[in-house]
Amino acid sequence: MTAARTWLLDPAPASRMQARCGRWFRAWLGFRRNKLAMTGLGIVLLLVLMAVFAPLIADRQATTLQDLGNRLQPVSWQHLFGTDELGRDIFARVVFGSRITLTIVAMVALIVVPVGLAIGLPAGYFGGIVDKVLMRLTDIFLAFPRLVLALAFAAALGPGIENAVIAIALTAWPPYARLARAETMTRRRAEFIQAAELQGASALRIIATQIVPLCLSSVIIRLTLDMAGIILTAAGLGFLGLGAQPPAPEWGAMVSSGRQVLLDQWWVATIPGLAIFIVSLGFNLLGDGLRDAGDSRS
Repeated sequence: MTAARTWLLDPAPASRMQARCGRWFRAWLGFRRNKLAMTGLGIVLLLVLMAVFAPLIADRQATTLQDLGNRLQPVSWQHLFGTDELGRDIFARVVFGSRITLTIVAMVALIVVPVGLAIGLPAGYFGGIVDKVLMRLTDIFLAFPRLVLALAFAAALGPGIENAVIAIALTAWPPYARLARAETMTRRRAEFIQAAELQGASALRIIATQIVPLCLSSVIIRLTLDMAGIILTAAGLGFLGLGAQPPAPEWGAMVSSGRQVLLDQWWVATIPGLAIFIVSLGFNLLGDGLRDAGDSRS
């Protein structure tokens, strides 16, 4: 272990791989010293583990099994989080709802990052009319509040998880395009870019092999910080009936179904609301920690 640490922290690396591994290891050491960031990482890992091992943690049938004789039961050993208005176990629904939340987050991330890079990188590299057209398109989407625009797209596309993902992705890509453009413009006149151009490399090759790797760290940090907003937007769509449809255990829809009995049976809406809050907080803390660890000035 000591030899590996010495190899990673060597001030004069002998290879590119050693230099890259050492840079990541130093970033991890800085990240590990941030207790709030480690708390956020723990929350996110707990969400992932809960989603992966949901069948081992709770009974899937309890998420849809209606038992009106047990409706609105308080917290007990039999029902750890109580039951809802249809007698369904809230603990099981929260556990399996983590799968829906994680699926939405992953699918949105897989869409917004490529779209943002595909628009921001050419705008920053070519400049001129290409930059003006692509950035004005980005400004049009940025002119509308994200939640309002997502509601408009979701209402036009119809309810459902797939349509909710598309609606959120259509409103979430502009910041990544702006970030990619800014990162590209700061490196557009770098010596290694000019060397690649002199060697006859095409613009597409330069963007894909030279600029994209330099942008990924900033994009990943921004994506982590945006996860909380994505989760809240998805929960808002579910709350309004435009996300996952019953009987799917989506957290926003669970909050919506419990708002009618909030004063008397508080746990029906409060428990999924706390799940949304904790997961959003975890992603925010994780994103802040990644941003601090990736800051070259620190």
